[in-house]
Amino acid sequence: MIVLFFLAAYLLGSIPFGLMAGYFLKGIDIREHGSKNIGATNVFRTVGKKWGITVLFLDALKGWIACLLPHCFGIADLPTQITLLLGVAAILGHTFPVWLKFKGGKGVATSLGVFLAICWEATVATFGIWILALLITRIISMASIVAVLTFPVMVAFFYWGNPDVYWLLPISIFLGAFILYTHRSNISRLRQGIEKKIF
Repeated sequence: MIVLFFLAAYLLGSIPFGLMAGYFLKGIDIREHGSKNIGATNVFRTVGKKWGITVLFLDALKGWIACLLPHCFGIADLPTQITLLLGVAAILGHTFPVWLKFKGGKGVATSLGVFLAICWEATVATFGIWILALLITRIISMASIVAVLTFPVMVAFFYWGNPDVYWLLPISIFLGAFILYTHRSNISRLRQGIEKKIF
């Protein structure tokens, strides 16, 4: 059953809501427009603001649902590490979807949903920092980088002394490094001063 849940989490994460938004709303393949990424930011720029926000919500929702899949089948009280790994499977599905030759989004929104399901206090605090960074810089990639660097600190602050921290902290660091890797082109543009502002 656990193996099936991991497979289901990956497939759920691989649903390309951004790509679908481009096709159904504008008749375009957003992989050929803007940053050529299927994530919410590119939808925001190429399809429209409200649809970018909608895709952000849907991408986060699939991460959240992936963590709760066992509960939907009456399986409760799973160890935190299993729930975390289900979330990781959804994030990998979003970033490396089998349907799109393993070229997907950058994993930020799906990670948001995963950690809202598991450690909402640290996640909400980090999301607040993401919003603040976005308002200051007006660059989504910069806000995302600030958030992934901040999140492990928030996990340590809210969960220090809780046995779950021994799983939450290393996985938050691992996913932070992974998201920095998926943002390597953004980091290059930031260093050159040519990364686009969102407003």
